[in-house]
Amino acid sequence: MKHRFASILGLVLLCLATLHQSCQKERFTTDPKDVLAFSSDTLRFDTVFTSLGSATRLFKIYNRHHKSIRISHIFLENGAESRFNLNIDGIAGNDQRNLEIAPNDSMYVFAEVTVNPNDPPSISPFVVHENIVFETNGQMQKVVLEAFGQNAVYLPSRYGAGGVVGYSCNGGEWVWDDPRPYVLYGVLVIDNCTVRIPAGARIYTHGGLAKAVDPATGLSYRYNDGYLAFIGNGKLIVEGSQEKPVIFEDDRLEKEFDKDAGQWTGIWLQPGTRGHQISHCIIRNSIIGIRVDSAADLTIRNSQIYNTASSGLLGVHATITAENCLFYRNTGYSMQFEYGGNYTINYCTATSYGVDGEALKMGNVRCYNENCDKFDVYKLTARFKNCIFTGSKSDQITLLDRVNSPLTFDYKLENCVVRVQDLPKPNAYPDFFEHCQPCLNVKFSDILFVNINEDDFHLDTLKSVANRYALPIQGIDKDLDGKNRDAVQPDAGCYEIEF
Repeated sequence: MKHRFASILGLVLLCLATLHQSCQKERFTTDPKDVLAFSSDTLRFDTVFTSLGSATRLFKIYNRHHKSIRISHIFLENGAESRFNLNIDGIAGNDQRNLEIAPNDSMYVFAEVTVNPNDPPSISPFVVHENIVFETNGQMQKVVLEAFGQNAVYLPSRYGAGGVVGYSCNGGEWVWDDPRPYVLYGVLVIDNCTVRIPAGARIYTHGGLAKAVDPATGLSYRYNDGYLAFIGNGKLIVEGSQEKPVIFEDDRLEKEFDKDAGQWTGIWLQPGTRGHQISHCIIRNSIIGIRVDSAADLTIRNSQIYNTASSGLLGVHATITAENCLFYRNTGYSMQFEYGGNYTINYCTATSYGVDGEALKMGNVRCYNENCDKFDVYKLTARFKNCIFTGSKSDQITLLDRVNSPLTFDYKLENCVVRVQDLPKPNAYPDFFEHCQPCLNVKFSDILFVNINEDDFHLDTLKSVANRYALPIQGIDKDLDGKNRDAVQPDAGCYEIEF
């Protein structure tokens, strides 16, 4: 009898346990559609720190469902490298599991950031940006944490990410002469105003993908954030010097980001804007260095554009003068001139080593299909003197002329060093060297630069074939380094050999 009672008791307990597990399972929703709601999708620490300090912000997690919900995992994306600390429902910790919220209930999340703006930006970035990740019912959700690590001038504002802000100064000037660095955080559009940037200024840009909604259709779309645009009567004047160039770059200054292309969008001089002048400027790590649109004009001197995800200098039926400039490691083209335009390029070095694009592309048509048998023609006038166009591919110049007329495709290269192989063939542009004379067509075995692997495009002192290949140009008597050019037989490219 005793044994029988024990057996019955064990069976009852087993049934109760099974029932309990079943109830537990039914008490929690497991539907992938049942996810969390948040009081905010971005938690901003709007304090700009001027000394070592910390700040705390909070948001709420909501369970809007009729069953309890279990959050299987909450963690910070950067893990141990994170600059944030979390407290979730009274429990401190940046990595927590199996947190439960009752039906129609909520819990608090506190986030703290500690910043020392006296640390260099490579340690304490201008914008400290990270995601808290929530894993619930197999679905991943994120809340953005955003803080400001350096005392800087944030343009358009510290809340500019993913937004477009217009600025006008009624035909006057806006001088960026604050001793603090400038951080472009979003899209800044300049109209009816001249932006003047003095020597030594540094402009850091926070890029990335942004999302917007078309007010006409209600449809959302994504675009590349982080760029400076000029429209209407907007004008850009960059006044760098040999000793203090103006630098445009991304705001990620950690060593591992040093050569990451495409971290911000670039500078966009939109149609009809006039009088842009850039001198002693470095533009790097963007998608496009500078885009100059139809009927806009730009004069750029003694400047460098490199490490772009697309083209370095892009002219679209524009007017561009470039002197003593260096373009390299541009994934699209170092220099790209589309839909015609007027271009005067002197003493420039455009190289394309280790990337897919070429050093120079220019065309006079706008194609409307893949075969370009439907197109419009725009006149191209291009003059190149004392330049270098070379790279790791056998053809470093691409031409596109669909009408074969010198009236609409008028180009000339003089005393230039080029690398072409298939371009001058009968099925391509057999008259290329009638437009390129005198030109030196270099072989891979020819020596040009000091060290292309180290991006040192100074001319090899003893063996460079560009040595003494140029002819003097009045008014350009110094090179990119500020060294005097030979008055009789200068060197091709942006650098002069100094013996």
